[in-house]
Amino acid sequence: MWRFVLRRSAQAVAVLWAAYTVSFFILFYLPGDSVDAAAGAAGAATSIDPGQLDQRRSEYGLDEPVLTQYAQHLSGALRGDFGTSFASGEPVSSLLADALPPTLQLTLAALVLAIVAGTALAVLATYGVSRWLQQVLLSLPSLAISIPTFWIGLMLIQVLSFRVRVFPAFGNDGWRGLILPTVTLAIPTAALLAQVLTKSLSTTLEEPYVQTARAKGASPTRIRLRHALQNASLPALTVVGLLVGGLLANSVLIETVFSRNGLGRVIVDAVTVQDIPVVQGVVVFSAVVFVTVNLLVDLIYPLLDPRVVSEARSSV
Repeated sequence: MWRFVLRRSAQAVAVLWAAYTVSFFILFYLPGDSVDAAAGAAGAATSIDPGQLDQRRSEYGLDEPVLTQYAQHLSGALRGDFGTSFASGEPVSSLLADALPPTLQLTLAALVLAIVAGTALAVLATYGVSRWLQQVLLSLPSLAISIPTFWIGLMLIQVLSFRVRVFPAFGNDGWRGLILPTVTLAIPTAALLAQVLTKSLSTTLEEPYVQTARAKGASPTRIRLRHALQNASLPALTVVGLLVGGLLANSVLIETVFSRNGLGRVIVDAVTVQDIPVVQGVVVFSAVVFVTVNLLVDLIYPLLDPRVVSEARSSV
């Protein structure tokens, strides 16, 4: 088992390095550079002396060869130092520390809501209700996935903020300001989880051990929650691990729609001015969250299905 953990940890390190490297070279080879982009965003591209721009490039090391810059940035990243923002001059770690709490709050709230809603919808859809109601429940995930996330957010703002005036439309206004962004972000995630879990649960309910429990007189609720749901949740658990990265990415869009402060605004501003250190810090953080969650998913698998342990041992 330890070999399995070490192998997955090595794969996680490789993913982090690849994410850092690809993002660095993509940003480096974009037209212009951070100094030009920052001057243009400030409206001073034509008023600043070219010599001053060259001096600023030298201060940031942008006149060095690309491999030299890459080695310097990577060396700092390995020490946890992503440098300072080219645009604001603030340490990248400070920018991320200020922007991170609202984004994590939104992402975690949406993930919990998506898991609860997706599981409830899957259980109801396989509960033996009337056929027309079952078809309606089964069609809801496909409908939710097909609707653009930003459109859902705009509709919620229009109805619950402008017409009914129950929740604030914009900003980080306490728990009330978190509800609409959370629901918007959770809907497509819950729909995908419901699709996967419904199919897995329907298959599991036909297994012999479930039929045995049914023959012994177990209630439909007990059969689903006590016997079938644990094994049926394995594919859904894998999807949850993959969706965490998607939730972080979608939070950028949702924070823009609802004008919330967070990583979304930091990323938009950094990409606009090609602020390489800030973008690198966000990319590495997102990759760390993604690989950590997926590693935890791999470690939780044996708790749900002990057969995974023997399969992992036989593969090493």
